[in-house]
Amino acid sequence: MRGGPVYDGPTLGRPEGGAPASGGPLVFKGATVIDGSGADRYRADVRTDRGLITEIGQGLGAAREVDADGLVLAPGFTDMHAHSDLALLLEPEHPAKVTQGVTCEVLGQDGLSYAPVDDTTLPALRRQIAGWNGDPEGFDWDWRTVGEYLDRLDRTGAGVNACYLVPHGTLRMLAVGWENRAPCPAELDRMRALLGEGLRQGAVGMSSGLTYTPGMYAGTAELVELCRVVAQYGGFHAPHQRSYGAGALEGYAEMVEIARQSGCPVHLTHATMNFGVNQGRAGELLDLVDRALADGVDLTLDSYPYLPGSTTLAALLPSWATEGGPRATLARLGEPDARERIRYEVEEKGSDGCHGVVADWATIQLSGVRNPALAGAVGRTVAELAAERRQSGTDVFLDLLRRDELATTILQHVGHEENVRAIMRHRAHTVGSDGLLVGARPHPRAWGTFPRYLARYSRESGVLTLEETIARMTGRPAARLRLDRRGLIAPGHHADLVLFDPEKVQDTATFEHPRRPAAGIEHVYVNGTAVVRQGRTTGARPGRALRRTDRGTRAA
Repeated sequence: MRGGPVYDGPTLGRPEGGAPASGGPLVFKGATVIDGSGADRYRADVRTDRGLITEIGQGLGAAREVDADGLVLAPGFTDMHAHSDLALLLEPEHPAKVTQGVTCEVLGQDGLSYAPVDDTTLPALRRQIAGWNGDPEGFDWDWRTVGEYLDRLDRTGAGVNACYLVPHGTLRMLAVGWENRAPCPAELDRMRALLGEGLRQGAVGMSSGLTYTPGMYAGTAELVELCRVVAQYGGFHAPHQRSYGAGALEGYAEMVEIARQSGCPVHLTHATMNFGVNQGRAGELLDLVDRALADGVDLTLDSYPYLPGSTTLAALLPSWATEGGPRATLARLGEPDARERIRYEVEEKGSDGCHGVVADWATIQLSGVRNPALAGAVGRTVAELAAERRQSGTDVFLDLLRRDELATTILQHVGHEENVRAIMRHRAHTVGSDGLLVGARPHPRAWGTFPRYLARYSRESGVLTLEETIARMTGRPAARLRLDRRGLIAPGHHADLVLFDPEKVQDTATFEHPRRPAAGIEHVYVNGTAVVRQGRTTGARPGRALRRTDRGTRAA
């Protein structure tokens, strides 16, 4: 799908005259400043010049001024869990995120992304995560290393800044393949070397995807050894842990233990307690988090403000069924004995790919397909399709995977409001959308996460104050990422800024119309250049790849 996802919201367009240059002074007059630290709001003028905040005070002036009376001026928001790895190259203006006020994203998530790769792993990897990112025809895959990928981002330019995590599953593909076994010493050494190289080239840490192949084949000891490398470079581990269902607490405990043994900070990504087995149990997770923090573990987490989750349909398969990679998986799906074994594990035992929980086909709704012949199934649950076709849920599940070559994406309606609210209140909490940008009806969190926090959970319900909400989107993630002079409104900081109406800000993306931009986001600046002005995208691409260095995470 060359050119990125279809946008079905109102026309954004480019205002006449284009984006202003970042070189001249600009003053936001009479803004309500919420600076990202969690401190109380205050009223001030804020001057920027040449991409930096230069002065905060009263009575400031400049040739260019923005009337900010009645509006909140905040640091630009950071998406701690983004799946924009290809979107930033295919649709670099990035309307999905800039219209929410996002000015920085963290890529390379869930242990699977496109660097480092070689000519053998790249084709299989493209197929495996086509449901996350698409697999565009004619696209120029002109990088192989982390550094080359970050260089490509800089050459293309984007509407947001971006950080990158070295994906553990991709390292395992390169060193071990898709085999379900521990690495030999030489293979572990190769993973260490590739990881160190990616960190030296600017990655901010390592992600892992422990319900996805081949990352799920890694034992605790392997992850400890790799996290020791991450710690040496001042990075952090961002695990998609082994279970968010029946084994959720055990999975979180393992991630904390890895942090203890390795000395590596841990960021619990999309930290949820889902499925019926975990209803009302967020407090148990937060007790674990509090004990770890009290013991000196450097721990943060992120979450999205919705109940349904989103992943690929293939993720529900048991781990043995995906051993050997996508080609071997597809062959297995046509074997009667393998299909019956899958049926038993998915419908009766609880597949490890489905978090140890028996699949409830009524909660699994298709959100996107690659095969046009399957387009009519989008928006339907597996249970609905099974009843219509007079098949079992497992037969529909496996036949969809075969016909769509594993690229089908789904929504899983498995969350609980009380858990979502409890987790977002925690002092270690940050915000991550986990938004997929491809498919006919992707999860609306890709377009609505940040305004939904501001509207539903701050203004409407008061779960968080506005100052607390913004700190979770700005200063707190900046500290985790060690961003150099970003994430706060302060003199000398980069002018990544969002100006919004606190009474009107609202997510408008829905499950039926998931690509609608936020309301009430008036202006967004990245490195001092407007990417949104008066609620309309400008087409500017001032974003840079932000690389980890000894002096903080910064543009090259």
